[in-house]
Amino acid sequence: MSDFPTSILFGLLAGLIVLSGFFSSSETGMMSINRYRLKHAANKGNKSANRVIRMLKRPDRLIGVILIGNNLVNNLAAVITATICIKLYGSGSEVIGTIVLTLVMLIFAEVTPKTVAALHPEKVAYPFSLALQPMQFLLHPFVIMVNSLSNGLARLFGVDPSLATKHDHLDPDELRTVVDEAGDLIPDQHQGMLLNVLDLEKITVEDIMIPRTEVVGLDLNESVENLMKLIRSTDYTRLPVYEGDINNVLGTLHLRHVARFLTGDDSTVTHAAIRRFTRKPDFVHESTPLSSQLMNFQKSKGRMAIVVDEYGEVQGIVTLEDILEEIVGDFTTNTAEDEHEDITPLADGWYLIDGGAPIRDINKHLDWSLPQEGPKTLNGLAVEYLQAIPDGCISFDIDNYRFEVTALTGKMIEKAKVRKLRGN
Repeated sequence: MSDFPTSILFGLLAGLIVLSGFFSSSETGMMSINRYRLKHAANKGNKSANRVIRMLKRPDRLIGVILIGNNLVNNLAAVITATICIKLYGSGSEVIGTIVLTLVMLIFAEVTPKTVAALHPEKVAYPFSLALQPMQFLLHPFVIMVNSLSNGLARLFGVDPSLATKHDHLDPDELRTVVDEAGDLIPDQHQGMLLNVLDLEKITVEDIMIPRTEVVGLDLNESVENLMKLIRSTDYTRLPVYEGDINNVLGTLHLRHVARFLTGDDSTVTHAAIRRFTRKPDFVHESTPLSSQLMNFQKSKGRMAIVVDEYGEVQGIVTLEDILEEIVGDFTTNTAEDEHEDITPLADGWYLIDGGAPIRDINKHLDWSLPQEGPKTLNGLAVEYLQAIPDGCISFDIDNYRFEVTALTGKMIEKAKVRKLRGN
């Protein structure tokens, strides 16, 4: 090589620096490319994206090709640099040549190409894959040999290289982060809806059900006159129908069917007529995730289900509207609920809250973070903390919240004043 003219050696060295930059940027571009954006481009028929996907199925082989090429180029560049230094300055100048080559390689073949590739991975990966694909075929024997040795060493440290492509999918928490970081790509309202959809797996029917104590239904042991009075005054479109006790539920009655058995005045209505137009009830366990119950409603074409516990005891009811409101927020006007507001704002940051108010509703309405892991209502949370129903109106703190009981019975805390403490 020392017989080559110096100009040719400099030309070869420049070409090797360019090749080194090619391999460095290829590695960064191929490894940092967004896999989901890549799949989207491939689904739209982008041939370059499909080629990159095929190469990334075995990242160990791709990296092997790049590193073999890069190391060959860098070593050859070092040899040529040493040859040039000896020809120009004599023996011993190789050290200076090595230092200069290191600086040149860092700037022009490492830092700059990798920075560009990291900022624009698609613009680098797509065209460069055209050259890497035939190289992968030509260097296949060397790659297999190198990968066999490196994968063997990796397994000694408990790493299985064959699992490299099995972790592309995001888990729900990671997907939440992606949605949170979407910024202007997704409007805030739609962003909130997407996050609520992801939360459906974590929320159970028990969390949003209407408890049995608040269920409005038709007891067929009542007189027809009382039943018709309830039908005419209710703000709900569907009512559970039962006999004597809600645990003996017969089904649900849609009020649009009332006209079918109301042929005259109330005296023409019979219990048998109400029973005839009652739809067979759908039962759901209280621990059912909302996502599953939403699918159940879709399959059954129903809009209301009776919630039961492990003993088959009725705990309440859940409706399709309740689940949809968990996704899109409140979108209906329910005068029955408006008349029984559970949360009343007071002065100095205090709120008067009904003991039966669900903790999830309190947290959503006030942007609080009361514990939700155990009891579902304010009364349940307070009684669990106190380990007994209090004998009188007492004050206590749970986490960062001050409670003052204002009304109670022998069975439960009916109302309490609550405020969030400052400084925490």
